[in-house]
Amino acid sequence: MYPGEIRDPNWEKSAREIFQAQGLMAYLGIELVSIKPGFVVLAVPYRPELSQQAGFFHGGVMATLVDNSGGIAAGTLKAADQDVLAAEFKINILRPGIGERLVAEAQVVRPGRTLTVARMDVFAEKDGKRTLCAIGQGTYAYVDRS
Repeated sequence: MYPGEIRDPNWEKSAREIFQAQGLMAYLGIELVSIKPGFVVLAVPYRPELSQQAGFFHGGVMATLVDNSGGIAAGTLKAADQDVLAAEFKINILRPGIGERLVAEAQVVRPGRTLTVARMDVFAEKDGKRTLCAIGQGTYAYVDRS
């Protein structure tokens, strides 16, 4: 997919700052694995504090990965004087998140000047195998910092 126009020459630094400025990422233990224009990979290792009552990853953790991976992917294409905010996102949980870690891959599918749409896939990794457990789509708004 076409990633869109790069409008910030320091796009990678800016996108990493978006990730690092979110205290929730550190609190949950989410890692920024990979970043390219219009594409981001986030991951979080399993720990009991991130589980629901049956011991799987909680759906809220999956939703956080969907929202933030999409937002950071969109953030790689924003202008230098803009911030990126979620306008909306949707998640479909396909199966329980059972594994050693969850990995979210986000890809911009429609870059825009004010709104950008991204698609996200969340995989559970267990015993070296990846299983798709959730899909998402989000719309992200670029807002001027002034």
